[in-house]
Amino acid sequence: MTLTPQWLDELRSRITLSTLIGRTVKITRAGREYKACCPFHNEKTPSFTINDEKGFYHCFGCGAHGDAIRWMTDQRGLSFMDAVKELAGEAGMEVPAPDPRAAKKAEAQASLRDVTQAAAEWFVQQLDSANGAPARDYLAKRGISEATRRAFGFGLAPGSRTALKEALKKFPTAMLVESGMLISVDDKEPYDRFRGRLMIPIRDARGRVIAFGGRILGDGEPKYLNSPDTPLFDKGRTLFNLDKASPASRQTDRVIVVEGYMDVIALAEAGIADAVAPLGTALTENQLGMLWRMVPVPLLCFDGDAAGQKAAMRAAMRALPLLRPGFSLAFATLPAGQDPDDLVRAKGAEGFAAILEEAQPLVERLWAHEVAAAPLTTPEERAALKTRLLAHADAIQDPDVRHHYREAFRERLDALFARARPERGPRVPWAPSGHQRGGGRRFLPDPRLQPPGAETRSIGEAGIAAPYIAALIGGLLRYPEALARHEEDLSRLTIGNPADAELLAAMLDNAIAQEGLDCEGLLAILEPMKVYNRATTLLRADGMHFSFTRRLEDGEGADAARETALRDLDEYIGVLVTQPEIRARLAEATADYMRTMDDEGHARQQKLRAMDEDLTRRLAALTENSQR
Repeated sequence: MTLTPQWLDELRSRITLSTLIGRTVKITRAGREYKACCPFHNEKTPSFTINDEKGFYHCFGCGAHGDAIRWMTDQRGLSFMDAVKELAGEAGMEVPAPDPRAAKKAEAQASLRDVTQAAAEWFVQQLDSANGAPARDYLAKRGISEATRRAFGFGLAPGSRTALKEALKKFPTAMLVESGMLISVDDKEPYDRFRGRLMIPIRDARGRVIAFGGRILGDGEPKYLNSPDTPLFDKGRTLFNLDKASPASRQTDRVIVVEGYMDVIALAEAGIADAVAPLGTALTENQLGMLWRMVPVPLLCFDGDAAGQKAAMRAAMRALPLLRPGFSLAFATLPAGQDPDDLVRAKGAEGFAAILEEAQPLVERLWAHEVAAAPLTTPEERAALKTRLLAHADAIQDPDVRHHYREAFRERLDALFARARPERGPRVPWAPSGHQRGGGRRFLPDPRLQPPGAETRSIGEAGIAAPYIAALIGGLLRYPEALARHEEDLSRLTIGNPADAELLAAMLDNAIAQEGLDCEGLLAILEPMKVYNRATTLLRADGMHFSFTRRLEDGEGADAARETALRDLDEYIGVLVTQPEIRARLAEATADYMRTMDDEGHARQQKLRAMDEDLTRRLAALTENSQR
């Protein structure tokens, strides 16, 4: 069985080394690395370090050094192939089947690097020659010094269709085509891909030339041309300047993402070395993963024009499902019509740093984008804003992060559409006889219903789960429009009482099948069913006090009261759905902590406990709000 270097590199990149080692060794974070007492020799002071970004461990005491595969062979005692198979299963990769051609392919890929390196050296020679004077003048006008030109390996592709082909004739033509240096068209001789262009090498994380970007000199299209995808180069898995930005980011504790490689080079000229750029595409999931291995919150700095801001939002949308605690994005916006080159020329590195200081967190960028996307003058437009924002939150897979995004958006919505409320007075129990509230709201019993009976009173005696579910169903009966809006969340709820579960299922089926149902219409549909009596009972349940469990008298303030009730009901559903998930994770975290007793486990347990307590406070606040 032959495993190519590329396949092994991919395997290593998918394994988080600190997680692998942390399963059997107690590790602690130390800046951007982890430390531990070396498992290969006895020591009292930790000298064993783990670097996830570089993918290796090293002991300064005994010299033990290796990657994930070496850890499995040296520490676990596995054979090389057994180690690879176990890691591949964890990484979701298939181990290549035995294939004698694989060795030849690996050898060919190594040879392709020889091609791209030889091409890079030849392009540099052309730029340094007499024919390269116009290109050198162009670089000088762009403010790119010779030192920067040398550091980035600038070169020149002459206008000839065969110059590079002739210069690299020691390599087979098929290899030149496979490396992307030549274009092969049916019934035509292969010819140079890059002609009349300023050439910029694209390197992998190890600094090896794998592709090129070419900027045209003079008029013509496309202005920029990149190498095609090859066995060496996948533009969705490559970031320009990663090899230089990675060590620089360890000093600055940041990484800046700009739109193109000329932006990166302009920043490098200004002394800002921790910048990278995608290669002609929107940021991909793989590129985001590469950035997050460098820093928890990369800074995206795109042009202030419409195209730049659209690119920023595409990156935000791509990142949302991947967010996890501590890892996000921030967005710095350049002045309209300016790119990083313009800014550093006019205001220097300090001016650019000032822009970065004003970077918005991802949640703020999403909020600002959606608020500016459409008018907000009517209830329908405001509801549409809320729908868009919560859709963004729901795209997040991590439940903790999703919960906090929903909370952040709700807080901003409340602040944006805030209405004057009366001063809060003493809590007054709900009075079915018609206790008058501030703001012209008067809560009345539903005239269709009988007085509360024993079943209703038992809701308040059956424990916390029963009254919360009772309040939920009572609110949904009053405001059936919330059923379709929260269908997926409501379907996830676990309801212990079979009668309540059956009633909610019937409500969901009918409300979704018949849009525009109000309370009276829904009750009319349920009346022939056996769940009807339960529905009418729950409409009068007085075990909990919420704005959405009350019938409001028509008249002054009714519209505002209805909007408040719907907003509170949305909030209530979010809490009821989220809290069981948080409590399940809290139980797991507590069990893990009791087993390991490490600081990281304790911190996770306490964080989840705080989230659970926050959700409980939110439920209490909703109850208190209904008393105002």
